[in-house]
Amino acid sequence: MKYLIKRYLAVIYELLLMLALTLALTAAYVLLVGDASHGWKRLGLQGLLWLVMGAYFVRCWVVSGQTLASQTWKFKVVSADGRLLDLPHAMMRYVLAGVLLLPAGLTLWWALLDREQQFLHDRLLGSRIIVLPSAK
Repeated sequence: MKYLIKRYLAVIYELLLMLALTLALTAAYVLLVGDASHGWKRLGLQGLLWLVMGAYFVRCWVVSGQTLASQTWKFKVVSADGRLLDLPHAMMRYVLAGVLLLPAGLTLWWALLDREQQFLHDRLLGSRIIVLPSAK
């Protein structure tokens, strides 16, 4: 259970980082295009946010297997054979994680029931989150 608590704390840390990114991008977008509360401007902002967040996560998973939050909490995303994710796998992980978060955080609840406490999107894609040894 301690492992799962650390995983959820890492998720909260990631949410805070994404909130900061969202605020900065939204401010820049509104300064450039004006009110983005409806119509094509709103869709443009949503698309931009989704793409930039996706680029951040996918790049981190492909290059090192770790985002800023997972570096702090000593987690790493790897494929079933223990290697870094390739680009298509990382992109699919981002999309599937987003889809499975929409219905009341389904992928997060799944980890409570999973025998290895993996998120549902990792279980479905064959990826996994591993714990790295602490540097002492």
